[in-house]
Amino acid sequence: MVDKKLERRGLGRGLSALMADVGAGPQATEDAPRRADLLVPIELIEPNPDQPRRDFPQDALDELAASIREKGVIQPLIVRDNPRKSGSYEIVAGERRWRAAQLAQLHDLPVVVREVSDAELLELAIIENIQRADLNAVEEAMGYRQLMDRFGHTQEKLAEALSKSRSHIANLLRLLNLPEPVLGWLREGKLTAGHARALVSTADPTALAREVISGGLSVRETERLAMAPKQKKGQGSRSRHTEKDADTRVLEQDLSANLGMKVVIDHKGHDGGSLSISYKTLEQLDELCQILSQVR
Repeated sequence: MVDKKLERRGLGRGLSALMADVGAGPQATEDAPRRADLLVPIELIEPNPDQPRRDFPQDALDELAASIREKGVIQPLIVRDNPRKSGSYEIVAGERRWRAAQLAQLHDLPVVVREVSDAELLELAIIENIQRADLNAVEEAMGYRQLMDRFGHTQEKLAEALSKSRSHIANLLRLLNLPEPVLGWLREGKLTAGHARALVSTADPTALAREVISGGLSVRETERLAMAPKQKKGQGSRSRHTEKDADTRVLEQDLSANLGMKVVIDHKGHDGGSLSISYKTLEQLDELCQILSQVR
């Protein structure tokens, strides 16, 4: 189990530094490993029991195993000394290669041994998971949310370390506000991330999602459907004035995601408007005051 003190401290070395140290991302450097590369018997290597990824599609493993039979394991696994079993190793990054190597009946695997704490191990497992090619939008968004909630990373830090735009991360995080049925359809591929983004700011995303799926609507058609005014009888002119446009609703959600507090924008056109921020605790109020005091 991850030590709570380690878990709450964030990453002392910094996210980019840790990724570079184990070669887990675009910031990887030529730093020499703590030990020379080793060839380790495959039976002495164990997976991380807290690995967030549970699904390893068999067809993809078979394809990788065929490549390993032909070319060997090109990229060494990153491992650490196994804290539960002396003389063995625990995978930090590369469990898919380890599984495929077993299918290819390899006896030894190339590894690089690193000194990694329990908290860093969990963090790297999440990072490796969100860099998968077959990741769906919900899994990617949940990975970002875990990194922010458990380790205190900001959207800006994640964007820099993972070579993503901040808007890409913010847009994915907004998808987590959708109802579970819609998220389920997104996981299953019945909706794309583009469809889901159009549904986030609607009053009834589930009903609209059903309409999108049954009608086979494109993303552009879904956007038009989401922006269509929903007027009640006798409220025609009033609704046009009070209905928030999609950009305002998206801005509210973006600010709410960044601050971790509910933000409401009341825009009155040429007359200006107001922005209100709701906090739940005194700690949040103190944090908000600190943020505002830095704005000059």
